[in-house]
Amino acid sequence: MSDSSRTSALTWPYPQHRHFEETLRDAASAWFEAKGFPVSAKHSYILANWNDWPNNIILTEVAEYIQSERARRKAEGKGFPLHRYVHHGLSSQAMLFNLIGPLLVGKGLEPVRESFAGQGVAWPKGEVSASFEYEDRTLFNEDTGQPTSIDLVLTDEMGHPRVFVEGKLVEREFGGCSVFARGDCDGRNPTHDFSLCYLHHIGRRYWELLDKHNFLSGPIGQNATCILSTYYQFFREVIFALELGGPFVLLTDDRSPTFSCDGPQGTRGLLPLLISLVPASLHGHIGSVSIQQVVAAIKSSGRHEWITEFERKYALHGDTP
Repeated sequence: MSDSSRTSALTWPYPQHRHFEETLRDAASAWFEAKGFPVSAKHSYILANWNDWPNNIILTEVAEYIQSERARRKAEGKGFPLHRYVHHGLSSQAMLFNLIGPLLVGKGLEPVRESFAGQGVAWPKGEVSASFEYEDRTLFNEDTGQPTSIDLVLTDEMGHPRVFVEGKLVEREFGGCSVFARGDCDGRNPTHDFSLCYLHHIGRRYWELLDKHNFLSGPIGQNATCILSTYYQFFREVIFALELGGPFVLLTDDRSPTFSCDGPQGTRGLLPLLISLVPASLHGHIGSVSIQQVVAAIKSSGRHEWITEFERKYALHGDTP
């Protein structure tokens, strides 16, 4: 980088992701060290082994709940996938377990309701419950492999799923299509010929449902490249929520510039970009809530002492409103 480029880089008006990630890495390393947990020889913010993932969970009863829930679903022939990096101090799955798990186990979701309501997310009726890693193989006809899994689902008094939440922490993207990633697709748009898509060929219903909800009549249908090649996860989960009649909510950290951040040219980030590709009539079905807003609601309740440990683990002291 030339001197002029280096000078210009210092005046870039948007935050940089690497600074946010470094803060979280330092906090995770310090938390594991304080607990005396064995960590990777290469990275002190990752536990030594995947099987150590319960040490990444703040409350023992939450880790025990996850283990028992996985066993219960396995006995019923259902899934509860633990991510490959759930033992990573910056795992978004572990973060969600740590933030929502104590409320779920303690049957006290009121702080979630308050923070969601503050962002205009409709709350289910009656006595609301929640579950992690919700799956429905039939929706997209995902008869083999790992089906679409929603990080957190809120259910109504009848047990019907109503709010669908995707949690992100340090991710730099929404997941793309694995067929494209492995080089088995050229990435051209199959809007006008679904047979061009391998996933459609084997029976997946992604394109049929995108068409049903009028996604293909706008910019997505006019682009030369396939929107799912890069943003497969986002559109799959939004359609999942729409088909089941509830809003899709993205839960992110305010400090991450990836999904939304303000600057001199207004708000930018993946979420506003992708919402611009969603039919305008459906914008109200997509919500955004920050981790900081949920933490603030939990703290204001005065009932959850563990939240100070969450703040310490994720370097949130002084960052919550």
